[in-house]
Amino acid sequence: MTPKRRILATLNREPVDRTPVDLWHTPEVGAALRQHFGVADDLAAYRALGLDKIVWAFLDYDGGDTGRVGTLAGAGADDPAATRTMWGVPLRTIQAGAAQYAEFGAAPLLGYDTPGSLDDYPWWPQLDRVDYNSAVRYVLRAAQDFAVIGPWVSFFEIYCQLRGLEQAMMDLVESPEYVEATLDRIEAIQTEMMKRYFTRARGCLDLVFVSDDIAGQRSLLISPAMWRQHLEPRLKRWCDLIHAHGLKVFYHTDGAARPLIGPILDCGVDVLNPIQHACPGMDLAELKKEFGHRVIFHGAVDNQTVLPRGTADEVRAEVRECLRTLGAGREGFICCSCHNTQAGTPVENILAMVETVHACG
Repeated sequence: MTPKRRILATLNREPVDRTPVDLWHTPEVGAALRQHFGVADDLAAYRALGLDKIVWAFLDYDGGDTGRVGTLAGAGADDPAATRTMWGVPLRTIQAGAAQYAEFGAAPLLGYDTPGSLDDYPWWPQLDRVDYNSAVRYVLRAAQDFAVIGPWVSFFEIYCQLRGLEQAMMDLVESPEYVEATLDRIEAIQTEMMKRYFTRARGCLDLVFVSDDIAGQRSLLISPAMWRQHLEPRLKRWCDLIHAHGLKVFYHTDGAARPLIGPILDCGVDVLNPIQHACPGMDLAELKKEFGHRVIFHGAVDNQTVLPRGTADEVRAEVRECLRTLGAGREGFICCSCHNTQAGTPVENILAMVETVHACG
């Protein structure tokens, strides 16, 4: 089977010759893989590595004086001089060892503290500044060999970036009407952005990336009641929209998300990522037993400890356990790093992950 066919068959619960294997990585890891294989671009590296890559085809935004940034908030900035996200959140470059990150500065929506004041916020995205054409050109290249996912959209993550995490948590308790008014704008802007992208990339996209981290390393970040009030109806609307365009919903939340997995799936989510099994309640075998008939799992290979610091043999053992549990029956699982493989991760360990899936999946 081809990489694209293997992914699409898995998404549709059709028989596959083996479990698909994907990889998330930082730019530094991408550069290391290109150097290792002696190739010029990421797509060539994915082919050389033998990945069933779900290629990210996210959108860029022309911020004018603030630079060109990716619509994936805080990431994908092609312009090193970019100073704000498309939502107006200040960016600052952080060097951490071999890795470079764009981190968020002061929350720009502080001071706009009533629903009426939201009209005065100067940084609401203008959709005619979104670069759909470049994304579509990349989609057409990638879709020849790989499944393609895009755009990246979010509710709660963007809200927290705009208000700051601490104030966002306080808003949920003290100002639910304000939360609703702000989320209404966040939803409306991205809904229209998706519609425009779907029209331009018709027939070439396979999934849409909905990212809303609602859990941390030990517990939920938001109560189930608050999630149901503010986010559940919105997620359901987006799932309906995405499905109406013949696409699958890929939902990302890190952490100990177990109490909300069922309600999230009830909204219509097709793929759940990243299955961070080091967190409480995220036992792989239990998740497969409870939810495996309802969702495709994506991720699971630990990239906090095993991939960056383990031996190649430890990586192989980790992958085999993921295949034994989430991949039982060779269905409903796309094996992948649990999140972005970080700078300094040995290429040998990445090769071990992929080769183990090829051999045992």
